[in-house]
Amino acid sequence: MAVKDRDRDRFSTATRLRLLGEQTAARVYRSQTKRQARRSRLTGRAALLVLVLCSLVVALAYPTRQYVSQRAEIADLQQEREQARERVEQLRDLKARWQDDEYAEQRIRERLHYVMPGETGYIVIDPDAARKSRTDQTAADRPWYSNLWYGVDKADSADQ
Repeated sequence: MAVKDRDRDRFSTATRLRLLGEQTAARVYRSQTKRQARRSRLTGRAALLVLVLCSLVVALAYPTRQYVSQRAEIADLQQEREQARERVEQLRDLKARWQDDEYAEQRIRERLHYVMPGETGYIVIDPDAARKSRTDQTAADRPWYSNLWYGVDKADSADQ
């Protein structure tokens, strides 16, 4: 019986060691699979999907920018067209006014200083304008380079 007990002890120790080894192996396997699961979140498929999405964004960026700029240009052209239409309407109104004899006569009197027979025309001259014209008459007596320098000086003093 002593031999059987000893075999049983050996057997039980071997069994315990085997169980202990299996448990250790299971723990090691579990830790390796967890590590692999953490590392393998970005798979080849996910990397390919990211690459395809990035290439689509790059491929569509230029046409999208062109589309937006063309839409802005179209809006600007429509605004210019509206302004041109308004200008055409203004010119048509002006043309219609000039076809009226009374308006034409009034404008001719103002611009060209025409008078009707029997009327006396007067022109009021600004005294400052007369003084300026006198300085222009003396400019004819000076050489051209003096007139040029005088014009430069006059332009500088006008800013002040």
